Amino acid sequence: MSAIINPSTATEQKPETGGPRPAPAAPREPSRLKWLAAAVLGLVALGVAAYLSRPRPARKTSAALTVPTARVKKGPLAITIRVAGATAAHNYANIIAPMMRGPDSGRSLILMKLVKAGSLVKKGEIIARIDAQSIKDHVDDINALVVQAEADVRKRKAEQAIEMESLRQTVRLAKAAVEKARLDAGAAEIRSVIDQEQLKLAVEEAEATYKQVQQDLTTTAALHHAEMRILELTRDRHAHHRDRHASDVTRFTMHAPVSGLAVMETVWRGGDMGQVQEGDEVDPGEPFMKIVDTASMMVEGTINQADGELLRIGQPAEVGFDAFPSLRLKGRVQSVGALAVGSWRQNYYIRSIPVRIAVDSQDSRVIPDLSAFGNVVLFRKEDALIVPAEAIQTAGGEPVVYVRSGTHFSRRKVQLGAHNNTQVEILAGVAAGEEVALQTPAVTPKSEPAT
Repeated sequence: MSAIINPSTATEQKPETGGPRPAPAAPREPSRLKWLAAAVLGLVALGVAAYLSRPRPARKTSAALTVPTARVKKGPLAITIRVAGATAAHNYANIIAPMMRGPDSGRSLILMKLVKAGSLVKKGEIIARIDAQSIKDHVDDINALVVQAEADVRKRKAEQAIEMESLRQTVRLAKAAVEKARLDAGAAEIRSVIDQEQLKLAVEEAEATYKQVQQDLTTTAALHHAEMRILELTRDRHAHHRDRHASDVTRFTMHAPVSGLAVMETVWRGGDMGQVQEGDEVDPGEPFMKIVDTASMMVEGTINQADGELLRIGQPAEVGFDAFPSLRLKGRVQSVGALAVGSWRQNYYIRSIPVRIAVDSQDSRVIPDLSAFGNVVLFRKEDALIVPAEAIQTAGGEPVVYVRSGTHFSRRKVQLGAHNNTQVEILAGVAAGEEVALQTPAVTPKSEPAT
């Protein structure tokens, strides 16, 4: 900021001493420029007021420009009903972890090899392999028990053969003793009474001994047979145990029963739901994969029981998928449920009918468990005169449309035909190419007759 408060005082010069004193200046008049500017502003204000107060154009022209319209056209008109559900395969094969035949069948199975999800496999191709090393080691241990059991059988057979031969020799000796005692008793007439009694007792004793030895031979043979049966059963039990585990090992390598797409099941793994992967543990009998034939895809859905009578097997349908909005495939109604079912959680009293729609076209993106829908065609007319459903209004209880003619609309009575949720067929009242309003215009002149 300058230190000079009033610059004019710095340049003011005092009159010289003794000189004539100048006369004071006369007061100045207002500038003509200010009056001119005021006049211009006044003229501008008058112009603005005149512009604002000018007559406005007719409302009907503005209404005609703001009301949305559509053209009457000829084209196909289809009446459809939507069946919502999910995709599934008609032909598929479940791949299940093998049920082990061995006595310790409760162990978990570890997937050492697994095909990638979504890959195409051929029939007979290896799709999964389970770790079988522990089972193989167990089979080797049991096989050793089988060999030992067979050796025990052979050893016991040899021991029994020796025992039986010894008993037979004892029987032969007892028989010879009986014969000798009988021969000695044959000469009893020349003996004393005491000797005769002794010879008689000797014969009886020899016969009793012979009879007892024969019974011992029979009893020992039965005992030997029982012992051999026990040893043979033990050997067979070990052999069956080994063979069951050997069969399990062969089933640990799984082949594709059919050609198709490999789809992994969702299981509980690590505290979260996820698809089966290599290294996961599966339980015997647990399904972990599907091989689906992508040429037999279908949509499994439901419709309300009130619409059940509208569907017939073989009706054409257009199948769409939420994951692929632009994909549309041809299909047909494959089956319609005979009984309506209800939900057990909510809306129990609302009954639905299960419907299956077969997908006739193929696409590599279509896999099971995709949310999908099928628009079943109930009625179709190829060359129909159609307008949007919003264009149909009601006047005096009769359907009318508002046809644009220049800058205004005229009301016409129309005769309606078939309709769906978005389009209506016009049988009489308008012609193709005319423009109709999609809402009631604000101002409408007198109605025109139907054409």
